[in-house]
Amino acid sequence: MPVMGNWKELYAKRLVSARTALLKIRSGSRVFISPGCGEPQYLLEELVKLGGEGNRLNDVEIVHMLTVGAALHAQKVYDRHFRHNSLFVGPGVREAVAAGLADYTPIFLSEIPGLFNSGRMPLDAALIQVTPPDEFGFCSLGVSVEAVKAAAQAASLVIAQVNPQMPRTLGDSFIHVEDLDFFVEYDEPILEVQSPPPTEVALAIARHATRLVENGSTIQVGIGVVPNAILYGLMDKKDLGVHTEMFSDGLIDLIEAGVVNNSKKTFHPGKILATFCIGTRRLYDYVNNNPIFEFRPVDYNSSPINIAKNEKMVAINTALQVDITGQVCADSLGHQIYSGIGGQADFIRGAALAPQGKPIIALPSTAQNGTVSRIVSSLSEGAGVVTTRGDVHYVVTEYGVAYLHGKSLRERAVALIQIAHPKFREQLLAEAKKMKYIYEDQIIPESVYPVEMEHSETFGDIELFFRPVRASDERLFQEYLYKLSERSVYLRFFQVRRDFPHELAQEMVAVNYQQNMGLVATLGTSDTAPVIAAAHWMMDYHENIAEIAFTVMDEYQRRGIGTHLLHFLMRVARERGVHGFRANVIAGNMAMMGVFQKSGCVLHTDYEGGEISLSFNFDEKPETRGRR
Repeated sequence: MPVMGNWKELYAKRLVSARTALLKIRSGSRVFISPGCGEPQYLLEELVKLGGEGNRLNDVEIVHMLTVGAALHAQKVYDRHFRHNSLFVGPGVREAVAAGLADYTPIFLSEIPGLFNSGRMPLDAALIQVTPPDEFGFCSLGVSVEAVKAAAQAASLVIAQVNPQMPRTLGDSFIHVEDLDFFVEYDEPILEVQSPPPTEVALAIARHATRLVENGSTIQVGIGVVPNAILYGLMDKKDLGVHTEMFSDGLIDLIEAGVVNNSKKTFHPGKILATFCIGTRRLYDYVNNNPIFEFRPVDYNSSPINIAKNEKMVAINTALQVDITGQVCADSLGHQIYSGIGGQADFIRGAALAPQGKPIIALPSTAQNGTVSRIVSSLSEGAGVVTTRGDVHYVVTEYGVAYLHGKSLRERAVALIQIAHPKFREQLLAEAKKMKYIYEDQIIPESVYPVEMEHSETFGDIELFFRPVRASDERLFQEYLYKLSERSVYLRFFQVRRDFPHELAQEMVAVNYQQNMGLVATLGTSDTAPVIAAAHWMMDYHENIAEIAFTVMDEYQRRGIGTHLLHFLMRVARERGVHGFRANVIAGNMAMMGVFQKSGCVLHTDYEGGEISLSFNFDEKPETRGRR
């Protein structure tokens, strides 16, 4: 236990120069360095200088989690003195790892403290950065808590750079003077990382991803172009909470707008749980002594068990590649390590286990200026699988959302190809057929899903979600057709049908949203919500008119659903310059005739062989016809 009474005397005794403290480190030692923006830059620079003095230090292993700084020790000139070992490869050491001058140790973020505490990775020294001690002798670990406390407990020697510019963060983020061997006072700016501005692609991804976030959700969003765009896109939400590994400046705007208030959180309600932050001085000043933030070590904060205690937990993580079976590569470009496992697997699993949780992988559909698809038939040779196909639920690109959990390889391939960039879909389709993942006659249009057509509408005591059909809806649509009564099937297809094979179902869902259009009403917004109504059109470009057909499941008829479908499609058709609709109706189908009579247009009908052929022009209203 800390000796509270004489901590100032203890501090004074242990206050030394950097050189004095660092001379305690011997060749062959393993040294932990505080990660991220909490890196003790001065101590590390002095250690590098010391190592280069007449070969004073050789074969020192530097253990680091996320390197944001310059990492001089990882340069080739120091390769006999220091060997960098990344538990997550940051930009500061990416080139060194690729060149074989530094190592990478893949590990789940939540397991790193246990690596040190168990002795599986013994530490000889830890160089950390802290705030000046408070009146009770406690120093805050500031912007980077992560595994720093575990490293300090496990290391034989702990040297702390005491920096007054380090913000005092609250939570399980304190270490007492008695637990530190040497103090080196040095005032320097904390490392800063500017948030990149959102691109059009990132904003499009955000529009799809944020539709999955319900009011009252608890979110995890990282840093980068896509995560920043997602934070921006959450401005219209209410009562969000945050349980994340890290965050950046963008979170401040959500807090100040009242979007994030943590009022609905079921785990640490009222608090933002995090383990580190990366950003600018604005962020560091904001978290300083701010009780809304609770910083905790990663074995607690990133534990899937603890993450799962948040109801409506939404974890949004990025990726480098996703193959058409759902395997996610997030740490490497082929054999070349780019980042690391980090907290992705922890949060994806935690969100999946949470009540009403949603694990989301969000990524641009292409890389290298649009020349390479990120949705691939097979991961690149050497690519690492960070999130397995069994863990993946949602994958989001700028072209839409693919829901994969519980889906077959065939269903996954179709869902992922339809959110790939249109120019790569034909190639992916051919490769998927070659692998026998999908039907030989599988069709996936290259058109872009019109998300703007999605909407909800209430009919009496039920609320329905209306959306365009997708190629991946084939099985869902088959289930709908098989639930229709014999009469409803006859009225829709003009014949008695007892089977609805792949060929028919595919024809009704693989639409291009131009020549052929399909719209469904579902009981809920999820991709697996059952279909209870459907409408289709087929364009006749010669006459600029669309032939339409509707069906509504028997138990939901006479509620106005068919009328809503007609009026909505009329609005969409007008916006696209279509002149009118036509349809064929069995003479006894008075309900459908009643729907068309509510169009507000003049109906032109013709009766032949028990069928009524009708058509109407959108601009021809009854009053217009009467004036002629």
